[in-house]
Amino acid sequence: MKRYKKILIGGTVAAMLLLTFSFTQVNYFEVTKNLDIFTTLYKELNTFYVDTLNPQKLMEAGIKDMLEGLDPYTDYIPEEDMDEYRLQTTGKYGGIGAIIGTRNEWVMVTEPYEGFPADKAGLRAGDKIIEVDGKSARNFKTEQVSAMLKGKPGTEVVVKILRLKADGSEEQMTVKMIREEIKIKNVPYYGMVDDKVGYIRLSNFTDRAGQEVKNALQALEAKTKLKGVILDLRGNPGGLLNEAVNVVNVFIDRNTEVVSTKGKLEEWNKSFYSLNDPVDLKVPVVVLADGGSASASEIVAGALQDLDRAVVIGQKTYGKGLVQSTRSLPFGAKLKVTTAKYYIPSGRCIQAINYAERNEDGSVKRIPDSLKVAFKTRNGRTVYDGAGIDPDLPAEAEKLANITISLITKSLMFDFANEYRAKHDKISSATDFKLSDKEYADFVAWVNKKEYDYTTKSEKTLEALKEIAEKEKYFESIKADYETLKKSMMHDKQLDLEKEKAQIKSMVEEEIVSRYYLSTGRTQTALRSDNEVKLAVEVLKDGKKVEEILAKKQ
Repeated sequence: MKRYKKILIGGTVAAMLLLTFSFTQVNYFEVTKNLDIFTTLYKELNTFYVDTLNPQKLMEAGIKDMLEGLDPYTDYIPEEDMDEYRLQTTGKYGGIGAIIGTRNEWVMVTEPYEGFPADKAGLRAGDKIIEVDGKSARNFKTEQVSAMLKGKPGTEVVVKILRLKADGSEEQMTVKMIREEIKIKNVPYYGMVDDKVGYIRLSNFTDRAGQEVKNALQALEAKTKLKGVILDLRGNPGGLLNEAVNVVNVFIDRNTEVVSTKGKLEEWNKSFYSLNDPVDLKVPVVVLADGGSASASEIVAGALQDLDRAVVIGQKTYGKGLVQSTRSLPFGAKLKVTTAKYYIPSGRCIQAINYAERNEDGSVKRIPDSLKVAFKTRNGRTVYDGAGIDPDLPAEAEKLANITISLITKSLMFDFANEYRAKHDKISSATDFKLSDKEYADFVAWVNKKEYDYTTKSEKTLEALKEIAEKEKYFESIKADYETLKKSMMHDKQLDLEKEKAQIKSMVEEEIVSRYYLSTGRTQTALRSDNEVKLAVEVLKDGKKVEEILAKKQ
């Protein structure tokens, strides 16, 4: 009987090994077969195609199409794009430290970074870049001018600009700067939004994000005994997974699991724990999140929610539960490939889209509500997987009026702020500055001389009704009524400028303040009218509100 068992077990193992070997051989055969087809096809094209081929362009097109069938995060990075990739992961580059953008035929400065060469040299938003190191920049694209301004730290760059004067004319100026290593801050701003409530804005997850949040919290706690702190992750697209762990670690005890990853290969099955002592385990925390909060932002928001360490306020997050790793390719290129899914402390994965299964038209499928699974936080609250992080306290995001969107897209607020700066050498502090009613009236008069327009939702709906009626051949019978309704619904820009005064005025104030106090001033001004921040302050100052929310079992 023992001998029979040995033979049976041995035969089973051999069969399993044979099946594994066969599968590997088949998979290997399919790979080599299709690679052979691909290379042979290219050789034939290169030999017989009527025109000369561009090998790089052709191959990159093939790679792009191949990866397009996967998920949007698996990407090919050619050698010439590696500087941009390194900037995304480290936040560092050599240059002058300024955001630039195109306006008509010129690239112009839209905002200098505080404390870097552009700021120290006195460059302002609205300065047109007409020449870099003796080369004209007229009709150049933003990327071209950016490449000209970047360079090795310590090298000189000479820039000629046109600057708007108070009388409306422009003066030419030559500015010499020494390039520096520019490190874009993960925490562009922190401060007090109330006498007892601190605020930390986290916009990226590049190197040292955790350290920057730690430094910010320590600086706030050195000022006063905080009743709470707001961690703002709105619009933060994510970044390095280990930095997400470091940010969570600021608020939780060491040796706590923050996130785990699971992939096809054993090497991607990992757990990530907080390794350091926290800054504060007791200060109440509110995390602000929205639909633009993704990836590492969702790890932070989700982990703090699962561990019942923070109240999440805002809107449902993006729903990216995928992890990417980079693989080296020949000739300095890289492949950024999705290798795993991540799972936050409750055990849930918040990935909202299933890229492995697609509809017949090729579009991706979102995880349906019926397939979402319930999980429990540390205190027993119910949370769900498969669709991002749901806020504990939903808050409606501010909706921009059509006229506000038009003023932004046409850069009219930007241009008005440039003119204001040219006419006013200084203003009051960022927290105190406000446009007077007369100044807002001046803005309205100024805007009314500009060309811009927009379509309201009602007008769009009416136009859609017309198209349907025309298709169904009813339009002629309702044409007179349609024209009357259209005339009565026609928007009045002058009326809208008054109706949406509060929103437009606050945004113009932000734009003007940024001309004097840069990004810090813009944020301080914006916080005055931020309803989600106001709600967070109310929750934190309540005393027991945070505890009640986090203790509530569903």
